[in-house]
Amino acid sequence: MTVLRPELTGTLGGVAATHWLASAVGMGVLERGGNAFDAAAAAGFALQIVEPHSNGPGGDVVIALYSRASDTVRVVCGQGPMPRAATIDAFADRGIKQMPAGGLLPATVPGAFGAWMRLLGEFGTLPLESVLEPAIGYASRGYPLLPAAASTIDAMSGLFRTHWTESARVYLPGGAAPAPGARMRNEALADTYRRLVREATGTSADREVQIEAAHTAFYQGFVADAIDRFARTTDVFDSTGRAHRGLLTGDDLATWRPAVEEACALPYGDFTVHKPGPWSQGPVFLQQLALLEGCDLRDMGLGSGAYVHTVAEAAKLAFADREAWYGDPDHTPVPMAELLAPEYTARRRALIGERADLDPQPGRPGGAEPWIPQPEPQEPGVNESEWMAHLRSGLPTVTPAGPRAGAGNTCTVAVADAWGNLVVAVPSGGWLKSSPVIPGLGFALGTRGQTAWLSEGHPNSLAPGRRPRTTLSPTIVLRDGAPFLAFGTPGGDQQDQWTLHAFLAVAEFGLEPQAAAELPAWHIDHFAQSFAPRLSRPGVVVVEGSFDAEVLAELERRGHRLDVVPRSTLGKVCSAGVDPATGFLRASAGPRGRQAYAVCR
Repeated sequence: MTVLRPELTGTLGGVAATHWLASAVGMGVLERGGNAFDAAAAAGFALQIVEPHSNGPGGDVVIALYSRASDTVRVVCGQGPMPRAATIDAFADRGIKQMPAGGLLPATVPGAFGAWMRLLGEFGTLPLESVLEPAIGYASRGYPLLPAAASTIDAMSGLFRTHWTESARVYLPGGAAPAPGARMRNEALADTYRRLVREATGTSADREVQIEAAHTAFYQGFVADAIDRFARTTDVFDSTGRAHRGLLTGDDLATWRPAVEEACALPYGDFTVHKPGPWSQGPVFLQQLALLEGCDLRDMGLGSGAYVHTVAEAAKLAFADREAWYGDPDHTPVPMAELLAPEYTARRRALIGERADLDPQPGRPGGAEPWIPQPEPQEPGVNESEWMAHLRSGLPTVTPAGPRAGAGNTCTVAVADAWGNLVVAVPSGGWLKSSPVIPGLGFALGTRGQTAWLSEGHPNSLAPGRRPRTTLSPTIVLRDGAPFLAFGTPGGDQQDQWTLHAFLAVAEFGLEPQAAAELPAWHIDHFAQSFAPRLSRPGVVVVEGSFDAEVLAELERRGHRLDVVPRSTLGKVCSAGVDPATGFLRASAGPRGRQAYAVCR
């Protein structure tokens, strides 16, 4: 294969993000003496500005990190829980059988800001003002609007003008949808950030005290007050086709704090792979690895028909378990140890045959009986407007191919620094398409609640205070106990397939991370999406058109139903790490979408 971009190496640091401006912001922080955690936070706040169609301050983020000082891997959970008033009965009383994709009803406690504050306070070194300065600058002075953001704003402009007038005020300057590349500003959000900084710096000269004050201002102060007031008093038109007030309150925000957790880990050869727990889809990556460790992937050959078939079949088995067993372990038992146990894995691996399994079933850890809820069918409305069709889709994309093959849907930033720290974050939610901008704040709430089931008895059933299972899934890999690679990608349910393929190319075939990120990509589409309207395509494998014709023919011979999509349209794998042979820091970013970039110095 021809690698389009060079493998970047350096000694000061490496940063990779899904927007070139965020990568530049992260490197600027490293150059000013900040560490990887400072750089990731600054880049993360910049992403909230320059990728508003994919994330925002009202959304969520999952952060995985390796701290050289403590020689530990940790996960910062920025997935906020459902409100206390969010019960299955509350939705039934409103005549709702499936969680809506948009509006105020699926809103969770905004987790992104608190998680970035926790990362800064516990692991960073720089003051909050320095970390927020680049984001404030882009929000106030402007940034070039991405084509995907411009198309999203244009597609939703009818909704903004008719119902979500505060969104119109922010995203329709002069009353018109801005063109791709236009200089876009969000002065209201800049003012929100400035006020957070003012309230933080007004409390003390101590950095950690300031960060705690900023958290308080957001979750118990003026931000929480504005969210509470808007949700309680505003009837918001949503994806049900009706207007509803929200369930989220100021008390929900005031009682939440982000957790720092141990990662879920699995040895794989010389590597130890670390993922978030089963409140995310992260362990599905580990289950796939465990299944594949007993297969001779190297003998099959990277990208061969046999290789793609085997990896796809392993994905079906792992994702079947995700659908049946994953949920918030603080609220329901999740048999994670059994799901990763060698004996269980061996029984599941034996199910991988020569032909595609068109009806993969979850396993029975400990003899338990699995259950996967089925989504309620949703019929489109008569003479429904285009923007209403987009609102019913819980994904941030608006293009017809988006739910199946888009490279968008979420952001990523990965950083490695000269002190030996690694961090990768996958921010999402709070995007401009699915919920209205809150007056006075300049940002929308997230809608992650749509991933919960309105059915009793499932690990991912809706319940007050429960985290809905998130698709956000960063990865930290150690090699022989030393920091090696931090990586992630946008892509909803596909994240733990696209990143797995890139990791296997590195771990099994010795490719550099940049080359691995540019390989032809694929994923299974068998199970219902986590996002409304929970579409599924049983037996379908989505493959980029850059695969050889012989590979596609072999997959069809084995019984796979193929959906061949254009070249370079699946994922934007971003990574940062350490080259064990030279000790150089390195960073890479896949070229898909023409906006993810890496930088090293």
